[in-house]
Amino acid sequence: MANSLTTVKDEKDIVLFVSKMDHIQPSSIKLSKPESQQGLILSDGNINWMCPCLDGMATGPCGIEFRNAFACYHNSKQNPQGKDCLDKFRSMQECMERHPLTYQKEHLPQGSSQ
Repeated sequence: MANSLTTVKDEKDIVLFVSKMDHIQPSSIKLSKPESQQGLILSDGNINWMCPCLDGMATGPCGIEFRNAFACYHNSKQNPQGKDCLDKFRSMQECMERHPLTYQKEHLPQGSSQ
């Protein structure tokens, strides 16, 4: 029996057209393994800036300052960790203070002074 499976590819999807006869036979299509969920730190040790856990902080108006401060902390060898990053965190805080509508006070940790 001839296989009547038709495949059409566009930019990101593959569309399969099948006949009634194709559904009678067991499928021979091999699906690729789904991409593993990545957390904040990738398997290679780099920071996953697209992690939903960052809630867009890496791409907001202070994204550069946030990435600089977070990367400094992540890579810090100081004791306590991040001791060498205070200037970068200060820069991030100053940027956030310049964008009060984006970084509203109610989202800051309790006890933060602004």
